[in-house]
Amino acid sequence: MPADVARQTAGRAARRQRNRRLRLGLLFISPWIVGFLVFTLYPFLATLYYSFTNYSIARSPTWVGLANYQGLMNDHLFWVSVWNTAYYTVLEVPFSTVVAIAFAMLLNMKVRGMAFYRTALYLPTVVPLVAGSVLWLWLFNPSFGIVNDALGLLHIPGPGWMFSAVWAKPTFVFMGVWAVGAPMVIYLAALQGVPQEMYEVADLEGAGPWQRTRHVTLPMISPAILFNVVLALVAAAQYFTQAFVMTQGGPDDATMFYSLYLYEQAFSYLHLGYASAMAWILFVIVVVITLLLFRFSNRWVYYANE
Repeated sequence: MPADVARQTAGRAARRQRNRRLRLGLLFISPWIVGFLVFTLYPFLATLYYSFTNYSIARSPTWVGLANYQGLMNDHLFWVSVWNTAYYTVLEVPFSTVVAIAFAMLLNMKVRGMAFYRTALYLPTVVPLVAGSVLWLWLFNPSFGIVNDALGLLHIPGPGWMFSAVWAKPTFVFMGVWAVGAPMVIYLAALQGVPQEMYEVADLEGAGPWQRTRHVTLPMISPAILFNVVLALVAAAQYFTQAFVMTQGGPDDATMFYSLYLYEQAFSYLHLGYASAMAWILFVIVVVITLLLFRFSNRWVYYANE
């Protein structure tokens, strides 16, 4: 009996100690919990409710059921924004991924001044988006921009870039190279983790540079590629700032991206219920694409511990 009492007493003391640690832990993270509940979870759930209402800031929300979603299906500009965003995503994500990997491979070489090159290629990433957008607006100006002046020296007629309905979206794709610094750093870290023995074995097998890249480098950094591609897809689906600053959706709605149209509905026309429905459609699309990407990633992503 005394042994049983001692074990029960020790168990109660251990439980009290665990509960005390739990309370202290919750106390320390309570600012984050409150912030998450108030500024993330509540707005997230509130938009779901508002998507089924006719709501503007001036009056209380009125329940309309699926009317907002039905209206979107018949909204021509909504489908234009979907097309523009899909066009940009399909071109920009692969383009920026290839460029980021190529830069990372160059920066992984052992040459003099590499610290300077790494800093120079990463530095544009820290430039504010608005300032960078204004800079590119001047560079791509069809009348006196540096890009068309350089093309003129090569006797190549420069296009209208952002002032052309044909070239506006490709211009934003070209601008994507400006922001590859962050994924480039991740690829560079992944490259430095590739065992050199694998390259030595590939050399002994007679593999050339392309074979080493295809069969050694890319498989070994494939987890980093998956990570960056998912982030790039999410960012492309929410592409907003550059288009808002540079084109406002023009010309002829060629750059009316999804998030820009959502912004206009919410804050220009105060159709907050309509905009909430758009937000949830975008959320579902991004979640589905991400899940599909993870679902089929086992076919091309290699993990060393598997």
